[in-house]
Amino acid sequence: MTHRTMRLLSVTIALVVALLLQVTVLPHFAWRIGGLGVVPDLVLLVVVAVALVTDTRYATLTGFFAGVLTDLAPPADHVAGRGALALMIVGYVIGRLAHDHVAEVGRPDEDVVRRPPLPLVVAAAAGGSFIGTTVFALSGLVLGDSAASVADLLPVVLAALVMDVVAALVVVPVVLALLSRPAGRQRSERTLAGTTRTSRRTLARS
Repeated sequence: MTHRTMRLLSVTIALVVALLLQVTVLPHFAWRIGGLGVVPDLVLLVVVAVALVTDTRYATLTGFFAGVLTDLAPPADHVAGRGALALMIVGYVIGRLAHDHVAEVGRPDEDVVRRPPLPLVVAAAAGGSFIGTTVFALSGLVLGDSAASVADLLPVVLAALVMDVVAALVVVPVVLALLSRPAGRQRSERTLAGTTRTSRRTLARS
């Protein structure tokens, strides 16, 4: 199994687990604000984690796929496409901001999952939460898919931001650990293969 396939499998597992927790467990602990239940957006945080350690294109596609899942998973009660739009933008923006300071041109090394510093994780979670919640809310107002007004949504956006930042301290490291396992396994296999080839050449010479 190639590294790309293993990484795709890891991201898919992370998204599915996050979605299941978000729609089955977290609603029981929702923070009620203006009649709306606010919970940490675990799926969004998975997208943020992926954006921090992959390239912008991969993060954007991950955001789109994650958004489609949230649009289709029950008990979704909004127009399909709003979640996909919001998380796709989150993946693109966080991916761009996370890697614009990198001197190397092109994609990050696929075999190395670099752990981002804590301030970057917090900033990415806050930015991703604000962007995702705002885009989702505004798309609802534009499409007439939300009965809440802008004044009603502002406290929700701020509460979601705080909750997402706190949850990111747990979710992002877990996702990064999951993504680093395929990379570590691939490096170990190549190291073993290289050692085996070297040993064979040494035996052949002797």
